[in-house]
Order: sequence, then C-alpha cells, then structure tokens
Amino acid sequence: MEVIVPLLVQLIAGGAGGNVIGQIVKSLNLGPAGNSIVGAIGGIAGTWLASKVPGLDGLVGAAAGAAGTTGGIDLGALVGQGATGLVSGGILTAIAGFIKSSMAKA
Repeated sequence: MEVIVPLLVQLIAGGAGGNVIGQIVKSLNLGPAGNSIVGAIGGIAGTWLASKVPGLDGLVGAAAGAAGTTGGIDLGALVGQGATGLVSGGILTAIAGFIKSSMAKA
C-alpha cells in the first residue's frame, strides 16, 4: 500500500499536467487520451529522476522510506511527488507534442 499511493499520485498529477499543457498550447495537443498517457509516463519518470537529484531526493523520495518506518505516508513527500509529477508530465507532453507537430510539417 505504501508504494501504490505515491505511484497513483504521480500518475494522476502527470496526467493532469499533460492535459493542462495540451489545453494551453493547442499546437502541442495530443488529444485527451494522448495527453493523459504521455503525462502519466512523464509524472512517474520525472519523479524518479527528481529522486536521483541530491537536492530533491528528500522531497520526493521520502514517502516510501517514511511509510516503512512510521506506519504511515508522509504527506509532504506526496505533495512534492504530486508537484514534480505535474510539472514533469507537462514537460514530457510538450516535448512529445512538439515532435508530433514537427513531424507533421515535414
């Protein structure tokens, strides 16, 4: 259970970030399903990447470690993972949308 909750937070936040970028920048829009899928992948990948950065590892990587020791889930770490998932999901969706639009022009 301690592993599932952070993953769900990352998936949902990443999908939301992807959909926000798709709605704001119409040229990068992959459609609702595409934005959600790419954003969810970006949410998980970006949070994993942020956990490897020395300054951010305590913010996003503490949820699983704290859950095992205290019997609960660290709310601060979940918020950090959600914020990281939101941003990284939006970034990956923007990259994928840019590649799609560039290939359509060629």
